Amino acid sequence: MATTASTRRQMTPSGSVRAKKIPESLIYETIDGKPFYRKGYRDVVAGKKTLEEIMGASTLQSIIVYYLTVFIGKFIDEDQFFVLVSEPGVHIDHRSNLSNDVAIYSQAVLPPSSISKKYADVPPRIAIEVDINIDAADTSETSYIYRKTRKLLNFGVEKVIWVLTDARVVIVATNDLIETIDWSRDIELMDGQQFNVGAYLQKRGITVE
Repeated sequence: MATTASTRRQMTPSGSVRAKKIPESLIYETIDGKPFYRKGYRDVVAGKKTLEEIMGASTLQSIIVYYLTVFIGKFIDEDQFFVLVSEPGVHIDHRSNLSNDVAIYSQAVLPPSSISKKYADVPPRIAIEVDINIDAADTSETSYIYRKTRKLLNFGVEKVIWVLTDARVVIVATNDLIETIDWSRDIELMDGQQFNVGAYLQKRGITVE
C-alpha cells in the first residue's frame, strides 16, 4: 500500500549498526509519510517466513468480512453505491495511502467512469476494518487506530467501523462521536440497518477463544 521503501537498522556481530532495506511489499499503509509494516514483516526480513505467509487473514477475520459483505449486499442500492472489498486502497495525498477491508462508496462520489486499476482518491461513505493488520511494535494499537480513523474522517469518510476480535468490540467513529461497543449488541451500519457480529458468530456455532 505504500510508495516508498524503508530501512531497518540492525546490529552486526561486532556491535556496529548497519541498515537493512525493507521491501516496499512489506509496507501495508503510509500515513503522513510514515510507513506502517504488515504484521509479521519482521519474520520476512529475518528470512523466517515468506511474504505470502503473512499476507492472508485468519479464518475468523475472513468470516466476519464475509458476514458484513453479505449483510450489506442485502440492503444496499446498487444503483447508488459501490461496495469494495479485498483491501481497497484509498489515496488521500502523496504522503498517505490507506486500505480498508470493506468500503461503501456513493456513486455520486465514485461514479462508474472512475473505476480503474488505481486506488480511489475520493472518500468512501463507510470504511470498515476487521482487526489491525500492521506491526504495532513501534507504536500502540490504540494510537494507530485513532490516527488512521482521524485521517479517514478528515478526508471525508462519514463513518469508520473497527471490529476487534481480541477485545470482542466494535469501534464506531464519526466526526461527532467515537464509541466502543460490545460486538454482541445491534449496531447501525448505515440508513438504519443494524448488524451484530456476536449474534452472527453464535448463530454459526463459532466460539471465539
